[in-house]
Amino acid sequence: MTSFILLNRNEEGTDSQLLKGKILDLSKRYVKAVALEKGGRGVGKIIPDVEGSYGKCSYTDEELTGFPNCMKKTEWMRMFWNSDKCYGYHGVDGTDCSIFLYLSEVEKWCPKFSWRPKISIPIKQSGPKAIIQKDKNILFAMMDNPEKFRWMKMRISRMWDTLWMPAVEALDQRGELSGREQKKILIHLGLLTKESGFKIAEKAFSGGPLGELVQWADIITSLFILGHDISLSYSTHRLTNLLRSKGIAKSSCPTDSNMPFDVVYIDIVGLKQMRKSTGGVFNQFKCMLRVIDTFGTEPAFNAEHYAKATGHRSSWGKWNLVPRQFMTMFPHTPDNSFMGFVVEHYPPAKRKQTAVRQQRALVYGKDLAMWKDASRYLNTIHEKFEIHGTVFQNETVQFQAALPSYVRNHGIVNGTRIQQLLQETKLFIGLGFPYEGPAPLEAIANGCIFLNPSFDPPKNAKNTKFFEGKPTQRAFSSQHPYAEMFIGKPHVWTVNIYNRAELEGALQEISNIGTVEPLLPFEYTCEGMLQRVSVYVQHQDYCSSALPTWPPLSALQVMTADDDVSCKKACSNLGLVCEPSFFHHINKKSAIEEHFATTCSSEESVEDVYPPALKQGRFRNKCYLQLTDILFSCAGSKTGYRRLCPCRDFIHGQVALCRDCL
Repeated sequence: MTSFILLNRNEEGTDSQLLKGKILDLSKRYVKAVALEKGGRGVGKIIPDVEGSYGKCSYTDEELTGFPNCMKKTEWMRMFWNSDKCYGYHGVDGTDCSIFLYLSEVEKWCPKFSWRPKISIPIKQSGPKAIIQKDKNILFAMMDNPEKFRWMKMRISRMWDTLWMPAVEALDQRGELSGREQKKILIHLGLLTKESGFKIAEKAFSGGPLGELVQWADIITSLFILGHDISLSYSTHRLTNLLRSKGIAKSSCPTDSNMPFDVVYIDIVGLKQMRKSTGGVFNQFKCMLRVIDTFGTEPAFNAEHYAKATGHRSSWGKWNLVPRQFMTMFPHTPDNSFMGFVVEHYPPAKRKQTAVRQQRALVYGKDLAMWKDASRYLNTIHEKFEIHGTVFQNETVQFQAALPSYVRNHGIVNGTRIQQLLQETKLFIGLGFPYEGPAPLEAIANGCIFLNPSFDPPKNAKNTKFFEGKPTQRAFSSQHPYAEMFIGKPHVWTVNIYNRAELEGALQEISNIGTVEPLLPFEYTCEGMLQRVSVYVQHQDYCSSALPTWPPLSALQVMTADDDVSCKKACSNLGLVCEPSFFHHINKKSAIEEHFATTCSSEESVEDVYPPALKQGRFRNKCYLQLTDILFSCAGSKTGYRRLCPCRDFIHGQVALCRDCL
């Protein structure tokens, strides 16, 4: 290649654009020359197949319809085809034709050439059907580490007979659980591993964070009850041994035999551990991953090349997954999937009918550090309410100084006692931290009013250390945005706690309120969780090269956004949600022209988070299409651009599912 450039160095070299064109032309000539040396298997060359017929190695745009990732995979293979000898084993030699043949016949990312011999592909045999499991002791036998699973097992036991069993029976009676295929599922809890350094399980009984344990307990329980074949891993050693026992080979190419798992539930810490344990074979697992990710990962932080180029820094991002593979605790990021959890509560039949709602308040904060600088706020509340706490007992000078003398502290209590306290309490006090935890929903489900501190300005990665490095640009308008936006008054009062007049006014109104009925959104019940998880397991498929067929296209409602407005907001303003799975269907010039009722003077495919979009000019309108599918973004927006948005409806109380999704 160097000799080609040197020989032509002085030919009309003063014009940079001309020189650029000549270098590009020389590059093509070089690639063709190398291809000829390798036997003529080059770009667009006519080559014989094994049976002696001939064909051309190229695709038309029409042929690529339904294979959105073909050209991106081709570009990757051009650069890294020699990174693993398995590619050579399959005939890849660096030429486009060999790459196309591999990607169409081995990995199935591209359409197969019509001139290639017909290969009879064995039809995948249906696996066993999933059968509902009702014996929790079978599950507990899998949770064989007492220290790691003690807290989870206590939660599962409390809820099994009164909440989980009635929920699965209700779904079964409606016919929603019939005819399901049993999936082989690996669950690796990176947060429980020694290497993580978190010690979350060990601190569960001494004021440590419980949100992640709550969610994981409910995910494991749901998958088990739904009848799937689950394998649990809670250490890197166990993960490695589990993979070895399943015969995993360290190769970047697909294995000849079936993979031992259909789905892998994991967290970000576990992802890093799995990548280290599996080496090249990690790429084979990527499409199976379901990443439990509390605060979510937006596309701008997930696509490695884009994140680096645009300065979206995060030690938790750059995984290059389909954004829907990240699963959140609350439905705040439509680019991700909403996994959720179950809010523990007493079913109506078991509630204490004689419980009296006293002028009592319970503070949301088990860790002493959460009470720092809260004295003035609590003093105001104490004028009208008796204040209780459940802070980890630590009889030190620091403890006595931080906890006001009028607070009646119960110490760390078990789940049953918490339920009793909440039924006797009128006001559940937020201190501003932790953000988006399960406890406020638990309080509301037991008939409490939640005092939710508002943030002005909203908290985000730019002004709050806690959010620094997280792969999201979300801005928190309050301690609990879900409670603020999805529930609201009379159950949730979002107040500026530093504005004394506003706080006193809210407290006066709350004092005058009589009984507030318990409220629990369906999506946070056992039934809602089981329904959602069941549908996800059966329908979410990121291993197929074809366009997604779920959610069904019947749910698509195409909307246009105003300048610099995200699709998340545009859909929400119309009572809908943005559905990223539909972006492929509207990422077309014709779709932009139809829905904006205009003509595109030109079009350009770019790698950014705002396409498909229209840039309107005085005399010319330019259409922008998405070049990289993992950058399709509900959250993205840009000044000067109007987005074309794929919205959908949703089931009331189950925002993750459309009306035609069941």
